[in-house]
Amino acid sequence: MVGTSLGWAVTLALAALGVYLFAAHTGHTLSALPYLLLLVCPLMHLFMHRGHGHHHERRE
Repeated sequence: MVGTSLGWAVTLALAALGVYLFAAHTGHTLSALPYLLLLVCPLMHLFMHRGHGHHHERRE
């Protein structure tokens, strides 16, 4: 999705939002950082394992 123009627009908008949140609300952003890291772990597990294929080998 990042290769499309919509993907680039969404990526740039999220990056701009992140910079704004860090610049204007540094205290809130840093206090939420541990919770965000804990939230990223299961999300990465769900979305990053999609590329493995999950092919089951049959042993005879």
